[in-house]
Amino acid sequence: MSCFSLRDFCAPIVQHNSRDLEVQKGPCLPFTARLQTDYSAPPPQPWSATKPVEEKAPIIPGLYIVEYEEGQMDTATLSNEIASDAHVKMNLDFELFKGASIQFHDSAHVEETAAKIAEMPAIKRMWPQRLYRIPDYQVSWAGDMPDAQAKAVMRRQSDGNDTFTPHLMTQVNQLRNKGVVGKGIKVAVIDSGVDWKHPALGGCFGRPECLVSFGYDLVGDAYNGTNTAVPDNDPMDCGGHGTHVSGIIAAQTNNPFGIIGAATGVTMGHYRVFGCEGSASDDVLIQAYNMAYQDGADLITASIGGSSGWPEQAWAVAVTRIVDKGVPCVISAGNDGATGMFFTSSAADARGATAIASFDNSVTPQLLSNATYRVGGGQQVSFSYSAGSPAKWGNVTKQLWAVNFNTNDTQNACDPLPANTPDLSNFIVLIRRGTCPFTQKATNVRAKGAKYVFFYNNVPGTLSISVTAVDGILGAATVSAEIGKSWIAELAAGRNVTLEMTDPLTAPKFLLSAPNSATGGAPSTYTSWGPTFEGQVKPQVAAPGGNILSTYPLAKGGYAVLSGTSMACPLTAGVYALIMSVRGIKDPKTLENLVASTAKPTLFNSGSTSASYLAPVPQQGAGLIQAYDAAYTTTLLSVSSLAFNDTDNFAPVQNFTISNKGSSSVTYTLSQRGAATAFTFSSNASNITPEVFPNELVANYANLKFSEEKLEVGPGGNAQIAVTVTPPSGLDARRLPVYSGYVTINGTDGSSFSLPYMGIAGSIHAQRTLDPQQTFLSSNQIPRNFTEDNPPRVPAGHQFDLPPQGQANNTQYVLVSEMPRFSINLAWGTPLLRADVVALGGNSTAAEQPLAETEVLGLKTVGSLQYFPQRYQARTRSFVRWDGILDSGKYAPSGQYKIVFRALRVFGNSEKQDEYDVVETVPFKIRYINK
Repeated sequence: MSCFSLRDFCAPIVQHNSRDLEVQKGPCLPFTARLQTDYSAPPPQPWSATKPVEEKAPIIPGLYIVEYEEGQMDTATLSNEIASDAHVKMNLDFELFKGASIQFHDSAHVEETAAKIAEMPAIKRMWPQRLYRIPDYQVSWAGDMPDAQAKAVMRRQSDGNDTFTPHLMTQVNQLRNKGVVGKGIKVAVIDSGVDWKHPALGGCFGRPECLVSFGYDLVGDAYNGTNTAVPDNDPMDCGGHGTHVSGIIAAQTNNPFGIIGAATGVTMGHYRVFGCEGSASDDVLIQAYNMAYQDGADLITASIGGSSGWPEQAWAVAVTRIVDKGVPCVISAGNDGATGMFFTSSAADARGATAIASFDNSVTPQLLSNATYRVGGGQQVSFSYSAGSPAKWGNVTKQLWAVNFNTNDTQNACDPLPANTPDLSNFIVLIRRGTCPFTQKATNVRAKGAKYVFFYNNVPGTLSISVTAVDGILGAATVSAEIGKSWIAELAAGRNVTLEMTDPLTAPKFLLSAPNSATGGAPSTYTSWGPTFEGQVKPQVAAPGGNILSTYPLAKGGYAVLSGTSMACPLTAGVYALIMSVRGIKDPKTLENLVASTAKPTLFNSGSTSASYLAPVPQQGAGLIQAYDAAYTTTLLSVSSLAFNDTDNFAPVQNFTISNKGSSSVTYTLSQRGAATAFTFSSNASNITPEVFPNELVANYANLKFSEEKLEVGPGGNAQIAVTVTPPSGLDARRLPVYSGYVTINGTDGSSFSLPYMGIAGSIHAQRTLDPQQTFLSSNQIPRNFTEDNPPRVPAGHQFDLPPQGQANNTQYVLVSEMPRFSINLAWGTPLLRADVVALGGNSTAAEQPLAETEVLGLKTVGSLQYFPQRYQARTRSFVRWDGILDSGKYAPSGQYKIVFRALRVFGNSEKQDEYDVVETVPFKIRYINK
């Protein structure tokens, strides 16, 4: 018998917010791939402190995962038993997970029929399914590979010395220079597939000699997360993400840009879970992980996720089981650093999974095209540029014309040009990057006839830009600030500058790696912050993920620079493979402890400058991985971090063991180094949503006391250390300060280690979950001067004319009906969210039967909104439209109601009503339109 009511696993149909952030200067932000807009002011704050957060892993209505009790059910039997109500979408028949995903036929009666299935004795557990989008990442450029390279089908080649900067940052080069390449390790990648035809990725698939020798396409090109998957045997990538990830792990050296994978000797498998666009669902991810496990993968990596904060979701549970069976799972921590703390990602927050944060590359790779210019009648001078969009330059030759000669003008071409401006169709127009969008600048010069525009930068380097929205512009490009200023100087002196362009499609190209002096070697501003809502340390470690050059589908140029924790994760997987091959171990816990204890924590960086204190553990974990040290250290720690939790669950004493695997005695000296204490909430007590990045940090540290500060451990011996923490004083507990730092361990053999610790100087349980200012009743009919994300509130007593029962999606009633639409803002995570429908009298007509009331947690209710209650919700905002249907599948009679939303606080007792935050809507009336 299932120990859970199915009602506790249901969730709403939601309409999700969207965001479109355009940020320049400082590090790149890994939002959905796009060309960049033009701002030279400091990066704007993407969220106000009270703005609701977009949901990243929405529920799929009517789609569930069921797990069977061991030996009591199979999918054929289940299919027969539920045939009248649902059908099996996917059979999940694996060693570590036996169950199925099921799709209900009648959305109006999901709760009623699902409850029957949940009560079957053979059903162990049931989850609603979630969608996970193709990970957000930023494409800085996508390169072109020479035809000769594209047509070549090359196999593995011997490697020379490794000078790839992400490898220099992580000591991968030191291992590779010793000939360590991960030979014999099977790495499974769960992603969008791989362009295995790429010569740098082996050029073949499915044979023993191929780099990508195993895997499967679970979904097909047209899959979007909700439609029917069409699997096949070829995991070919049509998106790009998976191909880029693959190159970071194992790109061979036969490529024009000199990139090298971290572990070129591994064998890769690919399990494609995304179509060409769209999302992936839990069942597909669970299937992919279990296929990889059963195919003998030594480790599994996935750069996928969605907002969570809870390790109890279906995919996370499946990952934990695989880790418990001895296969490491490394998963990207997420790209939601702008959203603040306590915003971990599923399944990186799974118990046992290693969550990977991102650091920025120490250089910014740029693919530049080459052309020439002349000053007056002088000689040709070569220059490099970054082609933008559109790029119909052909081989045009024209003189430059500048808007003005002020190289500090932040408003350059932001305003309409004066009436005496010449016909710009005869020139290439030179414009300084500034504070208004590129399209605005291009529009103003186009109004004077311009067809070709060059923007010169106001910060180091170049960038890819798009002005395709401006009709009539044929070519756009950027050059560095230095080149632009030199041209301005010539023009100001009265000399003509003539550009002799070469079509970007045929122009010579070269790779320039400009030093990243602002954020190189620091945690990326976009990397998601932990901890989980239950106080678990996340992320575990970090790797370079910002501005990473790697392979890309041949159809999209062959190579690209991308940014995101998606890029940090596969590098860590490559490091795991190298350590496995050196040490001959595959145990997930041991590997995580090795990379964490040898990692290098670094200073906090705001995106432009570094602070004097270390970045908090919830941002960088143990710090930047150091592969060589992890591979050859003879000192092992028994844990990867210490968690003291919050004040309600305070565990002031934590233990760990130091083991000496060397041949000589080592004396270890223990000390401590504090990291910045981070406030989760602002000083404004009315703001119950966590602060956005950069949240307030203070150099107020905890104090650690060790059972032994100096100890000798003989060869083959070990010693246990007790660590007692005294949290920092003088902090406002209401703001939920998260303190952290590192236990430092220095050995007489020259070794040094650090062990991250974290605690919370406040109560997680005390944090308010439901935002009363953003949880309210609105209407699905939104007035013209409002938006779906910002609807007006409906006054008390408003009457809604609902579509006939069962006709909510019938377009015949769109204009003549009106439905309640509830804004629900979870400012904090909740393990249980209820939405109870309360009748207020005068309900039902002569033709309608009144509904019986049931008391739930002291409240008399006729039922819940359909798909409620929900379990394990992240902090997010959703909108729920109601056509009168209840969780029972019945319709509420015409009459007056209110909806009572109740969110259980973290660590709360679900049986106690005072453990819930409560927000009630204003009273409203409903009646149904006759058919």
